[in-house]
Amino acid sequence: MTRSHSLIQSLKLVARYGLIVLNDGLICLPIKRRQVMFESFNGKDVNDNPAAIYRELIREDPAYQKTAYFSVKPREYADLKAKYPEIQLVKRFTPRWVYLMARAEFWVLNSRLPNWWKANRKTTTIQTWHGTPLKKLGADITHVAIPGTSTADYHQQFKTAASRWTYLIAPNRYSRDIFKSAFGFKNQFLSIGYPRNDVLYTTDAAEQRALRQRLLGPVSGPVVTYAPTWRDDMAVRPGVYRFDLPFDLATFFDHVPAGTHLIIRPHYLVKDAIDIRGFEDRVTVLAETDIAQLYLISDLLITDYSSVMFDFANLKRPELFFAYDLAHYRDQLRGFYFDYEREIPGPLVTTATAFYQQLDHWRRDGEFVGYQERQAAFYHKFCDWEDGTASQRVVQVIRHGKDETK
Repeated sequence: MTRSHSLIQSLKLVARYGLIVLNDGLICLPIKRRQVMFESFNGKDVNDNPAAIYRELIREDPAYQKTAYFSVKPREYADLKAKYPEIQLVKRFTPRWVYLMARAEFWVLNSRLPNWWKANRKTTTIQTWHGTPLKKLGADITHVAIPGTSTADYHQQFKTAASRWTYLIAPNRYSRDIFKSAFGFKNQFLSIGYPRNDVLYTTDAAEQRALRQRLLGPVSGPVVTYAPTWRDDMAVRPGVYRFDLPFDLATFFDHVPAGTHLIIRPHYLVKDAIDIRGFEDRVTVLAETDIAQLYLISDLLITDYSSVMFDFANLKRPELFFAYDLAHYRDQLRGFYFDYEREIPGPLVTTATAFYQQLDHWRRDGEFVGYQERQAAFYHKFCDWEDGTASQRVVQVIRHGKDETK
């Protein structure tokens, strides 16, 4: 470590302690009624469940536009301010942010805040989380390979964080049971489905066509979205990641209907590692677009182990699972909660040859014949609580303190 790097780290540590001391004083003050702090993925963007709840809150009571704030990372502030000029953004871990957080009546988050950060004892925390879990999560991970952190410490970090959540949204009964063990959560569940999925039930066909036109321009054929999961072993070196497309683009287009457009939805860390040269007019890489918009314009979803499988299932459209590294991913990286091979709502393929064969079936039939019963069972297990009203139910808690969940 260089002397300058060591000095920067020391200054950051001093700044952190200064903010903690400021917060410790401010959280002793009364909360400000109707002040709500939203944050998504630790301030990376204005999206996911918190954004859906924010928009519904403003729709129902526009006066909240003056007292509701979105917490964002300082390096994202300028871009997000230009993108969302109507939203009050505040830079994370700045004195103003500390003041607003310390006096807020509600926090609405979809991931964990650091455990060294404290809330006003009168602040209500609504944890939305950000997906139905397939892979082992939190205290359910049996071995944690993070330098400087033991498995026991990692488990305790999740349990400590969860003990501070007043409410936790559960998208389905399956997730609610897992959250109890993975987080050790013992407070109030909101068993309502995911607010971010409301649009999948409330966006009509005309709106979907307009959305497709806006995102892709004129497309004559179907839209296919490929949304693989983030793989824990994608790093080449710190800050540099690889992305290996497991199928050939030219061959892909030989096995789908004429005019098909392919959307690749990667993790944002690998978006610049994707090579689509020669196919720019037929392939679009969309790493930052609200993924619910991609669901709405897609006729087929191709994925592997990503939780997108659960959200897309709300639309009752075909899904194809290309799990080319199934044994390695299942047995060595994270482990699964349910019988993936038996329960997924579409064909499972592990080779490119089988992948192209299934695309041929979809091209011919518009669906995957023989998977209707499994698709219905999957919908029943994971989507039964979804009805397009989750955001409204959370807003009822914020505005009126009412929990009208199932």
